Amino acid sequence: MITKLARLPLQYEPGTTWDYSMSIDVLVRIVEVVSGTPMDRFATERIFKPLRMVDTNYWVEPAKHGRIAEAQIISATGKRPPFPAITNEPRWIQGGAGLASTAADYARFCQMLLNGGTLDGARIVSPATVDAMRADHLVPGTALSPVGLGLGAMAPSVENGQGFGLGFLVRTSEGSNKLPGSVGEYSWAGIYGTYFWIDPKERMVVVLMAQVPTVPGRELRSLLRNQVYQALKR
Repeated sequence: MITKLARLPLQYEPGTTWDYSMSIDVLVRIVEVVSGTPMDRFATERIFKPLRMVDTNYWVEPAKHGRIAEAQIISATGKRPPFPAITNEPRWIQGGAGLASTAADYARFCQMLLNGGTLDGARIVSPATVDAMRADHLVPGTALSPVGLGLGAMAPSVENGQGFGLGFLVRTSEGSNKLPGSVGEYSWAGIYGTYFWIDPKERMVVVLMAQVPTVPGRELRSLLRNQVYQALKR
């Protein structure tokens, strides 16, 4: 896959436009080459096991098939949206997609980031690395691709008071976004409806595991954010 990508022209000049790309997939191949370890084994040994994320992997073993959540019926169509098969080991381990997990497991991952890279004695990354990941890396004047423009309140734009870090949407200013939150928070959503955000100001992590595609799931994300911040006490 990386050999094929390397032959393609760039969609935009570097540093000019934010787009949803395959950069994380390229990064995964770099990890595999540097470590000499396939990504699924690397993730298990270096992240999942140390964090005791016992239900997270790129496929679901047979004993756990009964716990797989089905995609929810979309009211506009009355049908369930297409859903990827996660019961068999995939031929290609992606970097930007493909993991199956639980709310409890992913909350542990988010708590590790909130703690500055550590949880229950397991150090995954350094505090400086977490700070770099949740910093805005978009230069002033960065344009949005059509995909970026279609993200609505999740678009990393000055108008939304948001930028983009190393894998996260990051909030950079107050009052610009229609969804409640705190400056310095970081978040992202999965294409099948999963969503999380980490709010260092409130010392809070929130995980949503709803199997609703990204666009219909916007209402859920909005409701969740409003209810969470309304419930906070000073």
